[in-house]
Amino acid sequence: MRNVCVFLSSSPGRPSDVAAVVGLGQELVRRDLTLIYGGAHRGLMGVLADAVLDAGGRAIGVIPQALVEREVAHRALTELHVVDTMHQRKAMMFELADAFVVAPGGLGTIEEAFEQLTGLYLGYHRKPVVFFDIDGFWPRLEAFLDHALATGMLRPEARALFRTASSASAALDALDVW
Repeated sequence: MRNVCVFLSSSPGRPSDVAAVVGLGQELVRRDLTLIYGGAHRGLMGVLADAVLDAGGRAIGVIPQALVEREVAHRALTELHVVDTMHQRKAMMFELADAFVVAPGGLGTIEEAFEQLTGLYLGYHRKPVVFFDIDGFWPRLEAFLDHALATGMLRPEARALFRTASSASAALDALDVW
């Protein structure tokens, strides 16, 4: 594993999110892993990229042209790939990544993560996905999945793919033992 794609919010989040995301960036560099992410300088996305770059690591962003035009792109990255659409963004991040970490985020983060979980479940890829649970962010999503399982809407094999870790090191360790 060389390249880890992190899905996370372009919103600022809580102070605990910021601290944990900085720790994740530092841990990526400590393990000589390259960050792949959505290419923004705002919110937790920017915090993570800056943490990686400040620690001497590599950060590769993938961003749609429309967001570049809104001045959202991080201009100091190791590489910045500009694509036409959100779909192309997700496809390129998938191609570049060996594994995925999902930090706190909103609709976009969840959509990106569930696309990878679905692909994993259907056998389209074998790239691990781990949810980084900062200060209890993901348990309600886990409860929803348990409800879907209990009502027959989700298979046990699919539910088993949803894995969480409560620290940056545990999240990256979980990717190694997938």
